[in-house]
Amino acid sequence: MKWIVMVLAGVMAMPLWAQDMQAELAQIQQRWAQIQYQLPDDDKEKAFESLAKEAETFVADYPGRAEPLIWQGIVLSTYAGAKGGLGALGLVKEARASLEAALKIAPEALDGSAYTSLGSLYYQVPGWPLGFGDDEMARKYLQKSLAINPEGIDANYFFGDFLAEQDEPQRARVYLEKVLAAPSRPGREVADAGRRAEAKSLLEDLN
Repeated sequence: MKWIVMVLAGVMAMPLWAQDMQAELAQIQQRWAQIQYQLPDDDKEKAFESLAKEAETFVADYPGRAEPLIWQGIVLSTYAGAKGGLGALGLVKEARASLEAALKIAPEALDGSAYTSLGSLYYQVPGWPLGFGDDEMARKYLQKSLAINPEGIDANYFFGDFLAEQDEPQRARVYLEKVLAAPSRPGREVADAGRRAEAKSLLEDLN
């Protein structure tokens, strides 16, 4: 891969390697959304296993970049959710390592998604001695993600879900309603529709 910069109409364009990375990132994001929101539950584990291998290659192809590490963490964490049981604990530890590595490189990459995903792990994973779950850490990371991306669909959804689990339904409602009002992200239509459906369902449970 040649690291060259194209100049079009006198304007500096994105380097070719960055264009390639964005294209691969979009493919993984779209495949993740299809698996998460369109496949039957019984088919998700194998599909996420395959996607995790793609994410591993993605990370290897772009060393030193936070974006592939973030999506490796996201894929591994949702793969763990599909797998369930004790076998999922190793996957969530790998996911945490990927997300922490991304934070060291570029904390605000992808609108702070590493903070969002770490926060979601910390409140969903069991606590000691089985896992590393920690509600205080979850709150810290989720609040950081909201500071970076206050209108973000995922940042608001996970903080709302966390607050619901913390028995703070009125505060949870504020963030979940922001999910429904958040602008759609180009190329992320399936993911956004799925997340809004989750937020709507959770809001109905709060009634």
